[in-house]
Amino acid sequence: MSQFHGNGNNPELAHGTNTCQAPMTDTRVTFGVFCMAKWFEPSQFGTWWAILSTSMNLAGGLGPIVAALVSLHYDWRMTLSFSGFICVVVSFVCLVLIKNEPADVGLPNIEQGPKKGKKGSSSENSTLTELLLSPYLWVLSTGYLVVFGVKTCCTDWGQLFLIQERGQSMLVGSSYMSALEIGGLVGSIAAGYLSDRAVARVGLSSYGNPRHGLLLSMMAGMCVSMFLFRVTVTGDSPKENHFWTVALQPLADLTGLKEHELWILTLGAVFGFSSYGPIALFGVIANESAPANLCGTSHAIVALMANVGGFLAGLPFSTIAKHYSWATAFWVAEITCTASTVAFFLLRNIRTKMGRIPRKAD
Repeated sequence: MSQFHGNGNNPELAHGTNTCQAPMTDTRVTFGVFCMAKWFEPSQFGTWWAILSTSMNLAGGLGPIVAALVSLHYDWRMTLSFSGFICVVVSFVCLVLIKNEPADVGLPNIEQGPKKGKKGSSSENSTLTELLLSPYLWVLSTGYLVVFGVKTCCTDWGQLFLIQERGQSMLVGSSYMSALEIGGLVGSIAAGYLSDRAVARVGLSSYGNPRHGLLLSMMAGMCVSMFLFRVTVTGDSPKENHFWTVALQPLADLTGLKEHELWILTLGAVFGFSSYGPIALFGVIANESAPANLCGTSHAIVALMANVGGFLAGLPFSTIAKHYSWATAFWVAEITCTASTVAFFLLRNIRTKMGRIPRKAD
């Protein structure tokens, strides 16, 4: 809600906090991927990584509420100090409890180390140059850039679009964000679990990936939900009778909400489900497709491109809205997401194994 109070007249400033937080967040995420890959089998990794990823949804949903309750009794300095103190305490708990690999606690490691050559060097290790020359790394990076950028557009500017251009109340705007986070929580877990079942069924190969089917389906869901969000939500929504008005009327009578409000919440939940799922999958795919000695680097590069997408969702996106309209800005995001989905579909069967190509495979 800070976007409508302190930063209401400066949307670029409102976006600045999220942009500054992104590098530190992705550093922790990259370490989490690298560490969890040593604890779980490939057919289980996606599920557990998706569960860990839902912490972002919980923080996004509960954080503003807790901060608002604390700020009612203390000033903003005390609120920030309270948040920082919690982070320090939790970091010490993680330092004590988190172990790097199963061998640290006397358990057998999931992945055996690469074979050694006569000179003691790893014969299967790839170099950073070989990783950077892998086309699939940049396919993933571009897809992650677009998905994360479009998701950031909706989470940062969705409320402004609903309130300033569609004439909805601030309560509806806030409820839309909550529905988006709840949908994202479910979408992350569903993406990890369902893609793990696909991996367990057909296994991983050097070309294509069993997770691509679900990834493309969710990206298509993002495009459809954004189109409906832009087209069907209008200032006259309470007065108009659409097909979804009749379908949602029983639920509206049960909850006490209006049909158009339920429709906006449904679109938010669907978009959250469809956007957070790919965000979880991109990290998993970047890790399992990279060489064992560069899986952390692979995820860091892909996550860096996601930061670029988050930056583009700030000043460039708000500039389009400033000179044209929010509807035009969301239309640009919608077209970009659709083009990325089509391109990823066409490239879904390229070589997905990054790094050095073994002589036999070559």
